[in-house]
Amino acid sequence: MSPDRPVRRGRFPLSLRRNPVGWERQRPTWREARPAVIARALKRAQARPSGNWYVVGATRDVRDDRPLGRTVAGREVVVWRDGARRLVAGPGVCPHLGAPLRDSPVRCGTLVCHWHGLALRGGPFAGWEPLPVHDDGVLVWVRLDAVGGEPPLDEPVVPVRPALSDAVSAVYVGVGTCEPEDVVANRLDPWHGAWFHPYSFVDLTVVDAPGTSPAGAGGQEAGDGVADGDGFAVDVSFKLAGRLVVPVRAVFTAPEPRTVVMHITEGEGQGSVVETHATPLGPDALGRPRTAVVEAVVAASDRPGFAAARAMAPLLRPLVRAAAGRLWRDDLAYAERRWHLRSTGRFPG
Repeated sequence: MSPDRPVRRGRFPLSLRRNPVGWERQRPTWREARPAVIARALKRAQARPSGNWYVVGATRDVRDDRPLGRTVAGREVVVWRDGARRLVAGPGVCPHLGAPLRDSPVRCGTLVCHWHGLALRGGPFAGWEPLPVHDDGVLVWVRLDAVGGEPPLDEPVVPVRPALSDAVSAVYVGVGTCEPEDVVANRLDPWHGAWFHPYSFVDLTVVDAPGTSPAGAGGQEAGDGVADGDGFAVDVSFKLAGRLVVPVRAVFTAPEPRTVVMHITEGEGQGSVVETHATPLGPDALGRPRTAVVEAVVAASDRPGFAAARAMAPLLRPLVRAAAGRLWRDDLAYAERRWHLRSTGRFPG
């Protein structure tokens, strides 16, 4: 299918796959998945500003009774809401004797150290200094200028999303032994989808990729501020059961160094996004890098029945997270393998 040929949307959200081809008989994609194309896309992503912002978790993970604790690039961070429900972030090490604040309770908006009772209300106190924090409605970000080393931005680079009031959102978090670039490179290789994930994707064709055609289907369609021709446009069908599928066109772009976004630009769920954020955690006991994959799914539809889906969002979120987890079991193996080969000087790309 050419980039100019639209993905048709039928009367019903599901389609019946015609003339299905077995996994081993599908068209090979290894010639198209050129290492140089993926490497150039990764390099462009790494050159974009992040403003030193890192995703630490889901907005829903910030509870009233305890902080959200994360380690980002070896720095312990805690996030909670103060007495006015404002988001607060700061170091996760108590400045008194080093207690892990992630294990301390929050009482009436105050984080109370469980070792000696040092009370933090969100402002500078006893050597503890807050960090810039941002809640975009789905994810929580913390700015770590000492880690990122870039000119800081007032807010993170948040991808364009459908209105949250009209959408269903869910967040999956996984951890792998790799670096953020290995996660990003995985997402900038759409050619592996139907081969590596046949239980989820069929009939995948990359209809446009950076550097492979004069007119791109990327940034302008996706609406995320990335220049034209810098996105991967993919026609693919999401497999449901048997021959039942949902065909769409998706565009993958990288708006900042640690984020890749898939926008559904045509077909069912047009406007929906899947955001993959890679956050460095720090080395494991063997000195190997660890990276968190924080994937946000924000699904929307103009189908009349989608209102029922929004009403069932609490029941749908675990299903969405489970589906993402199944995919990321494979994709983290890809990312971990890539890091292993890079670290031993054997990566062929």
